[in-house]
Amino acid sequence: MRILIVNDDGIKAPGIRKLAELSMQLGEVWVVAPKSQCSAMSQRITLFEDIEVTPECYDLDGVRAYSVGGTPADCVKVALEFLMPEKPDVVFSGINSGYNTGIDILYSGTVGAAMEALANGIRSFAFSNKNDTSWETADAYLISIVKELLDENLSMDRIWNVNFPGCKLSEYKGILRDRIPAKHQFYQDDYVRTNHADGSFSLRSKGIMTEKAEEGTDISALLNNFISIGVVRCAALGYQKD
Repeated sequence: MRILIVNDDGIKAPGIRKLAELSMQLGEVWVVAPKSQCSAMSQRITLFEDIEVTPECYDLDGVRAYSVGGTPADCVKVALEFLMPEKPDVVFSGINSGYNTGIDILYSGTVGAAMEALANGIRSFAFSNKNDTSWETADAYLISIVKELLDENLSMDRIWNVNFPGCKLSEYKGILRDRIPAKHQFYQDDYVRTNHADGSFSLRSKGIMTEKAEEGTDISALLNNFISIGVVRCAALGYQKD
């Protein structure tokens, strides 16, 4: 199996290295990721600037890696058109630092990259974890989840969206499938305002993590230490019957 791995946290992020390391169990791995942090870019692409592409040294045997001076969706385009000799069988996006759930899915560069792969006719997954410090559930279950989901005939207008709770394995409760996105953000808007002498002001978003969600949603699953598995549909690709 030929696997393309992308993300939105950048080529140096711990999550993409973890995903590459785990994916080596499945086949040939290519890593093509933004040169710098590109969170919340959704499926934005670069139009009016040059896109620099640089080979990267990756300390995983057989893994080819490149950084791209562009967005997560740019990374998919560059990989498919200029780097990989053959189309990948699957695209993995992540592992994101922070959940991609609820309304936050709309902003996610992780999901945006997976959607770009889908638009090119490639099955894709978005993976997210609570943070970059606890990988126990991802280490234990990511590969088995991938193998199971790859065997399913998911229609080609949808991606798999898998979120890991980031808890210790001893606190992990199980896997919940068919989770629907909550109708609110996991990271609630919270801006810090700084006023300037000329009357202008600047804002910096912090984001406050929510503490509750409706039953059956992705956020509810994660708050209760379950792995959340759901799908995200791309309406632009048209309805396709399962």
